[in-house]
This record gives sequence, C-alpha cells and structure tokens, in this order.
Amino acid sequence: MSVNVDAGRASQAPIPPPRSRPRRSSGLGFLSWLDLKAAPYLLVSPYFLLFLVFGIFPLGFTLWYSLFKYDLTGTEEWTGLGNYTALLSDGAFWNAVVNTIGMFLIATVPQILLALLLANALNKRIRGRLLVRMGVLLPLVTSVVAVAVVFTQLYGRDWGLINWILELFGADPIDWKAQRIPSWIAISTMIDWRWTGYNSIIFLAGMQTIPKDLYEAASIDGASRRRQFWQITVPMLRPTMIFVVLNSTIGGLTLFAEPTTFFGGNVHGGTNSQFQTVSMFIVEQGFREFDYGYASGAAWLLFLMILVGSLVNFLLIRRIGGNK
Repeated sequence: MSVNVDAGRASQAPIPPPRSRPRRSSGLGFLSWLDLKAAPYLLVSPYFLLFLVFGIFPLGFTLWYSLFKYDLTGTEEWTGLGNYTALLSDGAFWNAVVNTIGMFLIATVPQILLALLLANALNKRIRGRLLVRMGVLLPLVTSVVAVAVVFTQLYGRDWGLINWILELFGADPIDWKAQRIPSWIAISTMIDWRWTGYNSIIFLAGMQTIPKDLYEAASIDGASRRRQFWQITVPMLRPTMIFVVLNSTIGGLTLFAEPTTFFGGNVHGGTNSQFQTVSMFIVEQGFREFDYGYASGAAWLLFLMILVGSLVNFLLIRRIGGNK
C-alpha cells in the first residue's frame, strides 16, 4: 500500500521546464548569413563588374555616339538615325559587308568540317597521342604577324609557292592581293590554319564525353565506323557544335587581324577595298576619317549582323539530332 502511495506522489511531481538553447549573438548570425548568402555573389561579382565596364558600357557609349556627328575636335551634332541611314546607302559599307560574309563562309565551313574530322582522328588510339594533341594548338599560339609574313610569301605574285605549284599544272599565276575572290581564299587559309586545331580540341573534349556503350552496341549491330561517326558522334556533339559554330560566327564576322596584316597593316583592305571587312571599315572611319559617330553606327550594325548570324546558325545546328 505504501508503494502505491509513493508511486502516486511521484507521478504528481512537477515536471521541470525544458532548457532553452543559448541564443547566438547577432554577430555570429550576420557572419553565417554572409557566408551562406552573400559570399557566392561576392565571388562572382568581379566577372560582372568587368563585363559591366568592358562590355555593357562600350555598347551604351557607342549607341549614344552613333546618334551624333562626333569628330576628333569634340564637336557634337545631333543627327538621330542619320548615321544609320547614311550607312545603309553607303556603297563602301556594303562592300565591307559582302567581303566579311564571303570570307566568313569560305573560312568557317571548311574549318568546322576539318576540325571535326581531325578531332575524330585524335580520339583514336595512336602513338604519341598527347604530343599530336598539343601540336595542333601550335598555330594558335603563333603570332598573327608571323603568320601573315609566311602566308604573304606563299601567296606572292611573282615568287610565291602557290603560284609555282599552279604553274606546274599549266595555270597562270594569280595576283592574290589584287583580286577579290583570290584574296578571300588566301585570307581564309590563314584563318583555317590558325583556328582549326583549336576547334578540333573542343570537339575532342565533347567526343570524350560520349558513352562508349553506344559504340559497342552499334558495333554489335554491325554498324561501320563511318556510320557510327555520322549517326552517333555527330548528333551527340550537338551542344559542342553549337558552341563552336557560334564562336566561329562571332570571330568570322569580326575579322580584322588577318586581312589587315595581309596588306601590310593597312585597314583599307587592298587597292579597291576588295577584302576590307566591317571591322576594318569601322577602324578606318573612326581612326582615319575621325568620324566617331559614323564608326559607332557601323559598329552597332555589325553587332546586329552578328546577332542575326548567330541566331540563324543556332537554328540550323539545332536540327542535328532530330530537334525541329
């Protein structure tokens, strides 16, 4: 009986309140918030600051001055869209546009195809594979001036190696700098020699992410290596190909170094501007004619041309792999 009474008293004993956790100080809470929330933005902020200074600001600056007639003396005269209407009726500007698109097509299409085939070859088991992969990047690190000197000698009118080879087959020598299409071809070979290896390494990186099981299954089904390349490798490389094509589009439409050095550093693009690009036209108007407003308008038209070209190429590449 006493045991039951003691048990009842024990059950009626008051329960002590739970101990509260010690509160963190406001300083520790702020440091925790700074570490979890603010630190990621602080780490990526340098890129956005640089992009703001060297990307967004120049775009806005050139857009503003494209609405003025602005020269070296600082004279500003509001023209509105006058520079754009003058450019659209300027034969020299359209000549530069035709030259740019022509050299872009001649250089970029073979470049991407050669880079794709070269990457496929580098993806196989060969001796000295690492050295070969490093070797294809050597043209990229070569000085543009040195490349121009070599190719100027190769395409020389009187003593050039290319004309000597043509003469062996009975063809007449070509003045590569004086004619439009030959000058396009000569400059395009310079571009392809420099950038094919770079694009092939990018394609190679994309190829190494393709699962080997796909190739093994295709081999079991009797697919040849050529069929595996066109039906497995190329469709699986679609994201990489989009990057390469967009990058080549931007580089091809802003072409400046190769044609300028091909003519000895003159931005006029030949005696008749037969290979003057839009970038060369912009530099000529801004720093030879000192018409900064006109050059700014041409720069914005080039920017719009790059956007249209990139969009067209993006839509074309998206069709690879069955996407409509």
